[in-house]
Amino acid sequence: MLNLDQPLWLLAIPFVLLAWWLGRRAAPEEDGLPAVRLIHPFLAEGSHAEALRPKPGLGGTSQLGAMLLLILALARPLWNGPWLPPQPEGREIMLLLDNSRSMSITDFQAAGQPVERFSVLKGLVARFAQGRQGDKFGVILFGEQAYTLLPPTFDHDLVSAMVQRLPVGIAGQDTAIGEALALALKQLQLNPKHRPALVLFTDGDSTAGNISPAEAVEVARRMKVPVYAVDIGTDLFGHAARPAIAEEGAIALEQISAATGGRYYRATSPAALASIMEDIGRLEATITPPTKQRERHEWFWLPALLAAAVLSVSRLTAMAKRHTKS
Repeated sequence: MLNLDQPLWLLAIPFVLLAWWLGRRAAPEEDGLPAVRLIHPFLAEGSHAEALRPKPGLGGTSQLGAMLLLILALARPLWNGPWLPPQPEGREIMLLLDNSRSMSITDFQAAGQPVERFSVLKGLVARFAQGRQGDKFGVILFGEQAYTLLPPTFDHDLVSAMVQRLPVGIAGQDTAIGEALALALKQLQLNPKHRPALVLFTDGDSTAGNISPAEAVEVARRMKVPVYAVDIGTDLFGHAARPAIAEEGAIALEQISAATGGRYYRATSPAALASIMEDIGRLEATITPPTKQRERHEWFWLPALLAAAVLSVSRLTAMAKRHTKS
């Protein structure tokens, strides 16, 4: 659809037409040159004298056309194309990856072959981040202690590359879930419009760290940050059920999710883990604002170019006629 971005410039057209008309009445021109009148007593009135009277040429008309084209260029004609897809309004998602030795257990199957839990997790996490353009992802790695692998960033390629290069077990044998949660919460920048979220991947209960999961959960609850806890793998006997925690003051993964408004999942296979990632993506959907802008193609250059061409042709024509008469 063709529109004018500055239509008020069109109000100048009547003034230009009036000035051109008054100028033609006051001093008619031929090819842009002032009219010449010869007065001689022997020149009789009539057809001969009429032949010497200058006739209106194209010079004034060309200048008028060029002025009108320049006004049209100043009005900035443009063509509105299709609606532009808006950029998603990103939210922050922290990925907490259990890197303890138990994540090397090969109780997952891929293409009929046993694979490590951590290998499957790395691939799915990388794909999860790549599929959410506009969101910021941070990565916390934890074992005996928690480490910030990446603070929240929009560079999804970097997130994928860093996660894929991680070897299993470099963070130690134990599981410091409380420290991982606390460190992830410290990295967040709370957005009043879009809440952040934590996604905790682990295959065990908290067995290390100076901060207990209960303390970290209380902070997350006050910050209104949901924690999605994903329990990975089966136990040593091949069962999917996790035994109840008996330690005093301990908190189960189900309680972590329930207390923060998240959700608890159990992943016993690569397919189940992939389904869990899809469900988390659905619950924490990327925020996309409504479309407000169209694709714009500027056409002001066309009338400006035509105006320059009209003036150039008019001037060259006048110079050629002057040269011929001389």
